[in-house]
Amino acid sequence: MRDTVLILNGPNLNALGRREPEKYGLRGLEALNLEWQQWAQAHGVKVVSEQSNSEGLLLDLLHRAEEEGKVSVILFNPGAFTHTSRALRDAIASLSLPVIEVHITNVAAREEWRQHSTIAEVCKGSIVGLGTLGYRLGLAAALELMESKS
Repeated sequence: MRDTVLILNGPNLNALGRREPEKYGLRGLEALNLEWQQWAQAHGVKVVSEQSNSEGLLLDLLHRAEEEGKVSVILFNPGAFTHTSRALRDAIASLSLPVIEVHITNVAAREEWRQHSTIAEVCKGSIVGLGTLGYRLGLAAALELMESKS
């Protein structure tokens, strides 16, 4: 394996497949994790997936990714923390690793309070509104970033 991508999912994403399937789809997080693993393996990349409903644990995972030096790129769907967490924004800003923001829905087309991302300005890029395909596009972008560094 050439490099590792960390996929972080925030609050309520453990309920994928059950939670508002008209917005988030019918596939659960475990099935999606398997799909991402298979895609990554086919492209010579390792994927580590984590999900937490706890802001503190997400902060710890971001910092640990930097400290351990095993991760090359982070794909991050912070869920509702996207719109509220200055702490996650500051943690991302402190990293030397590129972070790609991913959202299943188009947050700009949703409720007014969801239309601002506190983390977008400190992320390498954002992928929104393309359903779970956004994660595979994020993995492809991560692969490009890793290849451009080598």
